[in-house]
Amino acid sequence: MKITDIQTQIVKAPLKTPFKTALRTVTHLEDLVISIYTDNGLIGYGEGASTAVITGETLVSMRGAVDNIFKNLLIGREIEDFNSLLNDIDKAMVHNSTIKSALQMALYDLRSQSLKAPLYKYLGGSQTEFETDITISLNDIETMIEDCQNAIELGYGILKIKVGQSLAKDYDRIKTIAQIFPNIKLRIDANQAWSAKESVTLLTKLENQGVVTELIEQPVKANDFRGMRYIKQRTLTPLLADESVFSAKQAIELLEMDACDLINIKLAKCGGISYALQIADIANLYNVKCMIGCMLEGAISVGAGVHVASARSNIITMLDLDGANLLASNPVVGGVEFNESKIKLSNSYGLGIEKIC
Repeated sequence: MKITDIQTQIVKAPLKTPFKTALRTVTHLEDLVISIYTDNGLIGYGEGASTAVITGETLVSMRGAVDNIFKNLLIGREIEDFNSLLNDIDKAMVHNSTIKSALQMALYDLRSQSLKAPLYKYLGGSQTEFETDITISLNDIETMIEDCQNAIELGYGILKIKVGQSLAKDYDRIKTIAQIFPNIKLRIDANQAWSAKESVTLLTKLENQGVVTELIEQPVKANDFRGMRYIKQRTLTPLLADESVFSAKQAIELLEMDACDLINIKLAKCGGISYALQIADIANLYNVKCMIGCMLEGAISVGAGVHVASARSNIITMLDLDGANLLASNPVVGGVEFNESKIKLSNSYGLGIEKIC
């Protein structure tokens, strides 16, 4: 099966409410969708989010990479030469993990379609039903409480609380939400906003007050591995590494330092499905569980994350795959079924994408 063409399109969709973190505020989705065409009529789909503040990539840079590098690299080659295709994508340019992930996604979609298998089965998975959390954006306490209540009424039992404005306000947010919703699991995400000492101060204060949260995600700067270790050594709350782990090498370094309890794997960070599986397998060697997360992105790439979760369900025990649920409208037809907190994989071949509206 030969690759005959690669096309890109920008997909836009409004969010139900603005998405606010310590790093940015976003009002609508704007992703690049990759379509890889073949000589037997199959089309493989991939998707990449413009998240310059995290990966350094924009829609312009991703589209330019496809037009100027990857079309020449891939068109005319056989899908059956699968591993070489993946290796060549990785070697073609440094960094640029999101566009590499989108291309990998489309190739995995084609490969599993050609074998008449859903992607998760091609990857060795069997689990088809999952539960995700939903993100509660960083706002004033009253708005966040209202957003929590709305999410719970929609059936969510796990809430990811964005913080990172000021230590005092963050403490009040977390404590208040935990007291009002004692039966809901809370995941706290500071998006690199605190120092290591601030993290220990806040977490210890919460722990001493009996406030239990499932985890704290990336409280310090991505490259502050010593800070991560400092926090882990001095607090009880499980520490989840996100921006600190873009690669398998970083995962090994962090785990060797005993600087995290959990790892958040994102396809757009690590460069694609093959590297996500690799990081999960490395974490397993250290007896560390993983979360599969997403950027603010649509149903194609978020759905691919679900397939990866199925393939490593013994290691990836937490899902933060709410991107598609944050959209006011979904331009993707087919694929993974997102019903608020409940996610279900189908038996459609590949990613199961039928079309992009």
